[in-house]
Amino acid sequence: MFKLYNSLTNQKETFTPIEAKKIKMYVCGMTVYDYCHLGHARVMIAFDVVYRYLNSIGYDVTYVRNITDIDDKIIARANENSEPFLALVERFVDAMHEDETALGIQAPTHEPRATQNMPEIITMITTLIEKGYAYQGNSGDVYYDVSKFEGYGKLSGRNTDDLRAGERVAVDNDKDDPLDFVLWKMVKPNEPYWDSPWGQGRPGWHIECSAMSTKLLGSHFDIHGGGHDLQFPHHENEIAQSEACTGEHFANYWMHNGFIRIDSEKMSKSLGNFFTIREVLEQYQAEVIRYFMLTSQYRSPLNYSNQQLDSAKAALDRIYRAIRGLDIQNIKAADHSQANQNFHTAMQDDFNTPLALSVLFGLVKEINQAKKNNDLNRAAALAVLVQQLAQPLGILNQEAETWFATGKHQTKTSDTGLRDAEIDALIEQRNNARDNKDWAEADRIRDVLNENKIMIEDTSGVSIWRRG
Repeated sequence: MFKLYNSLTNQKETFTPIEAKKIKMYVCGMTVYDYCHLGHARVMIAFDVVYRYLNSIGYDVTYVRNITDIDDKIIARANENSEPFLALVERFVDAMHEDETALGIQAPTHEPRATQNMPEIITMITTLIEKGYAYQGNSGDVYYDVSKFEGYGKLSGRNTDDLRAGERVAVDNDKDDPLDFVLWKMVKPNEPYWDSPWGQGRPGWHIECSAMSTKLLGSHFDIHGGGHDLQFPHHENEIAQSEACTGEHFANYWMHNGFIRIDSEKMSKSLGNFFTIREVLEQYQAEVIRYFMLTSQYRSPLNYSNQQLDSAKAALDRIYRAIRGLDIQNIKAADHSQANQNFHTAMQDDFNTPLALSVLFGLVKEINQAKKNNDLNRAAALAVLVQQLAQPLGILNQEAETWFATGKHQTKTSDTGLRDAEIDALIEQRNNARDNKDWAEADRIRDVLNENKIMIEDTSGVSIWRRG
């Protein structure tokens, strides 16, 4: 039974598609005014895994991920650079696609842009006005009337009265209610604009996604996803305007990935504590970044550090080392029903990638044992199975020799061994795995330490290590 955590109900639910074996999924994509950072990489990778896995088990997935190519930040950056906003957009769309290719992100079925869907946006706003859910203020801007939508707050769990009481920004006299949000902005000097029934201007951010998702997936679809920071107000506003416009339930399941954190703070451009994808790719292979993201279940926050990436590199080294030198040409995957079942059970429990990875490492132990027993046919068949299971995760796509020949930032495995900080990080991960009764992961980490001649002694609840 496939279980998904639904942010709309705050619980795991059995996943049932609207149409058998077909899934329609929309994910909020990037606002393209700068290079993508690791927070964006997490969204890319999380939903790439969802897309890959659902396809791998026989679903026909229509995956829509939009590009926001008109926005206050885009306009401000273009004006700062004294360049046309579309030139800025094209440059950073190209950069985003380069980053996605490097990370092994599969292209979505559709990648719509806001500027290419103005007729649909204008039609949706017109319908909302006609139905009494939107109005034009004295400035000419068009607003959504939150008070008219009875279900506002059902995704985020927020109460409109509490939101009004907590409103700290200055009341905009152009709005009927401080919670009302803009659907259409009238043009200002040095801004791009489009013609509309309300005058020249451009759309607000929220309406873009509603117009593009309903155009490509219909009024009612299966999955809507994005970063946790979009749950309110963006996704809340999407629900309000979409359901008011169509009269139908918008999306059945809402998926939100957790933040990347640095020093307990969310990684973001606004805080200035971010690393771009291309900066990290200068030090680490793309599979290392993917593996790092997969070590935490997609909904959980993930702490970034070089030590964590070094541990991810060491883990991948161990897998590639196990399959290195095996002749897997024309070899069928091992018939290992228990490993297959465990892997799919993990993935179908709300995409529990850490548990899925532990299944791979259980197979790595079997490969190493088969090699030790000189049963190379069995080892090769298990290696093929490992690679097959890893495909939906987007890892183990290289030849082992290529992996070791092109590896960046190799974890120290020379006579000097791992750095103390790296050992401490691995010990902490092992202790966490043991606390969670994830014995396969604990054993994997112990093996990594043993391979680097680090001896561990567990005594009185404390792990003491020494160099062998």
